[in-house]
Amino acid sequence: MHTFDYAPLYRSTVGFDRLVQMLDSAAGLDSEPSPFPPYNIERLGDNEYRITMAVAGFSDSEIKVEIKENALSVTGSKPVETSERKFLHRGIATRAFERRFQLADHVEVKSADLKDGLLHVDLVRNVPERLKPRTVAIGKGNTVAAAKQIEAQA
Repeated sequence: MHTFDYAPLYRSTVGFDRLVQMLDSAAGLDSEPSPFPPYNIERLGDNEYRITMAVAGFSDSEIKVEIKENALSVTGSKPVETSERKFLHRGIATRAFERRFQLADHVEVKSADLKDGLLHVDLVRNVPERLKPRTVAIGKGNTVAAAKQIEAQA
């Protein structure tokens, strides 16, 4: 397993500590992620995405979807069973889980729905108008002459 030294990056950058944490997280250096629950991430359109998680056995009251800063966190917890049931095979997982997703800038959660054991979280990227590319009209070059003419009349 490779480890990376980001010390040179710290010397020449300011405010990019979060970027280094994201690189560590993407490389799997911070902790080994749990494979439960399995999930899909799909692109529905240019600015629309959907995360689908298989959460069989969980009801909507046992799942919490939370957004904090640019992180989406999905947690699930089952109440402790008090009955003494004896399972011969237990293949349906009912253990608590937490799955985190790092969201890009301007990505917002549109909705979350639970149907047939699948949790669908719909996301949309809303880029503000001031950040979208725009075109600037090119004039004919008369603006300076018109400005001088106004000054002369005053």
